[in-house]
Amino acid sequence: MKNIIITAFAMFMFPNVFHSQTVKNIEEIAPFNEGLAAVRQGNQWGFINEEGQLVINFRNDIYWNQDADTSKKDISGVQYPMFNEGRCLITKIVEDGVPVFGFMDTKGNVVLEPQLLNVYPFKNGFTTAVLFEKSMKGKNEFNLDIYEFKFHDVMLDISGEIVEFFNRRYNIQMTKKRYQRPSVGVKQLSKGLVGVHTQDQGWEVRKITLNN
Repeated sequence: MKNIIITAFAMFMFPNVFHSQTVKNIEEIAPFNEGLAAVRQGNQWGFINEEGQLVINFRNDIYWNQDADTSKKDISGVQYPMFNEGRCLITKIVEDGVPVFGFMDTKGNVVLEPQLLNVYPFKNGFTTAVLFEKSMKGKNEFNLDIYEFKFHDVMLDISGEIVEFFNRRYNIQMTKKRYQRPSVGVKQLSKGLVGVHTQDQGWEVRKITLNN
């Protein structure tokens, strides 16, 4: 009876010993941000919380680039997966090896399916990006599908909704050999104030209305 009491007392005093979780075989650990840190196994990343628990399981669609230019603010500067205002970049490959990007939330749920060619981090609940759209136009004389590609500078909120369309973009080649990631043509300057770049006129400052 005495041994049973001692065992029960030890379990009460040291619950973490009996309920701890160990995340093993980690090759890389990114810095914590917003209470979460990315951990890598091979080419897959997951996220741990500040108690060391794996809260987002390992998956292969989380974006990272070990050769990133960290001086840049857009996709080109993302070296490690990291949450920004509760959103983390995910990616997939479309067309001829061209990557597109979307977002997941802190539970690992997809908020925006990958469809952006470039994007800035969220700021005050909004971000700006280059949107890629592919729509079917019909079939040719060989009964093959014909698609039209469209590109726009847009502003999105953290729910993934487009809140503003800006310029339509042209001359973006969606083949791996000719593709060059387009720069984002819209920058947030302050809440409701953006800089918009046009090819012929350079930058202009615009005031927009945001419902947030």
